[in-house]
Amino acid sequence: MPVSRTGRPPVQRTARPASPRLAGDNPLRRLRERARKAWDRPLTAYYLILGGSMLITVLGLVMVYSASQITALQLSLPGSFFFRKQFLAALIGGALLFAASRMPVRLHRALAYPILAAAVFSMALVQVPGVGMSVNGNQNWISLGGSFQIQPSEFGKLALVLWGADLIARKQEKRLLTQWKHMLVPLVPVAFLLLGLIMLGGDMGTAIILTAILFGLLWLAGAPTRLFAGVLSVAALIGVILIKTSPNRMARLACIGATEPKAGAADCWQAVHGIYALASGGIFGSGLGASVEKWGQLPEAHTDFIFAVTGEELGLAGTLSVLALFAALGYAGIRVAGRTEDPFVRYAAGGVTTWLIAQAVINIGAVLGLLPIAGVPLPLFSYGGSALLPTMFAVGLLIAFARDEPGARAALAMRQPRFGRKRSGGSRAERVPRRWNTMRRRAPAARPSGER
Repeated sequence: MPVSRTGRPPVQRTARPASPRLAGDNPLRRLRERARKAWDRPLTAYYLILGGSMLITVLGLVMVYSASQITALQLSLPGSFFFRKQFLAALIGGALLFAASRMPVRLHRALAYPILAAAVFSMALVQVPGVGMSVNGNQNWISLGGSFQIQPSEFGKLALVLWGADLIARKQEKRLLTQWKHMLVPLVPVAFLLLGLIMLGGDMGTAIILTAILFGLLWLAGAPTRLFAGVLSVAALIGVILIKTSPNRMARLACIGATEPKAGAADCWQAVHGIYALASGGIFGSGLGASVEKWGQLPEAHTDFIFAVTGEELGLAGTLSVLALFAALGYAGIRVAGRTEDPFVRYAAGGVTTWLIAQAVINIGAVLGLLPIAGVPLPLFSYGGSALLPTMFAVGLLIAFARDEPGARAALAMRQPRFGRKRSGGSRAERVPRRWNTMRRRAPAARPSGER
């Protein structure tokens, strides 16, 4: 037996048996479990709505500046003209977002009727000669002096969401939604009033978004299938009549999937050049500011077709990033609507989510050539202060509802700022912050003898 230098026998060390791995403990399952826990956190919806909307708005400002420079110079304006107007609208919209996110739910409900009355009055004022003005063939604008105009129909979307959610919530509290007449009246007549005022100006795109909001509210209210199908059939019939009686709308319908600027009797210049812009972007794009199509080839490059310029300059990576942000925003809105116990919050969150996602799908679908060009902007992204202001207020609603969830409210309450921290000198024990928000306060440390 070998002996060590100290004369003691060497210690025999036995190898520790390896613990067998669990059959289901694989990296993919652990990653999926971590992702599920992250999605289930109480503040997930709050951060998704706040972060996603801010990223979309900031990226939209960058793309508006890039896509509008050539258009501004062609109009003998400074290159940053449209960017400065959009930046001002974003600042005002940010203030509206902050105000809406801090308002209590009862104040949101109190604002429903005033906003609806103001929207109906301003939309009717558009048709008054000398007050309303026409832009691109649509009589839906009111001039505010100088280069500033406002489109009241954009505020009609917000009005329908707030007023419709308050109406359905009150009827649910009184248990009246089991009767079909209370389900439809007066929600559908008021929605048709707004649609009629919009269609008087010829804005089919905004009318489609308003119809989507109406059906979203009916769906959330639990409308029976027969009732839902009946209203949908009436709306589809009216839509077909409006499209058939307008050569311009028929031409837009004929441009779906067009690959040449001239396709029969329809001039598909805008639709085809939008596809050209996306196709020339590649994976990572030609570079910010290096778009070719915005040099007069692509009409409305900074408004309805800003997604095409994004694809050309930022490539597939940029467009997928925008799609991911809208998908996160939509998921968060659905989560807020599904977890709340307040009927008004459920209907309002569902209406806002339907509004944002439906408008994004219609805009992006038109740019991709999958849907007819409806002339609606990409929410929070395209140029247009009239569209940005009510949209940011609506996002503020979602943030307020996400903050009001019980789990989120408790998590935010735990993140109170610490007071009493000494910023200089003293030992580490003296730099420990005091917890002023507790019921007990710590006893003062013992002073050395002779100290006063």
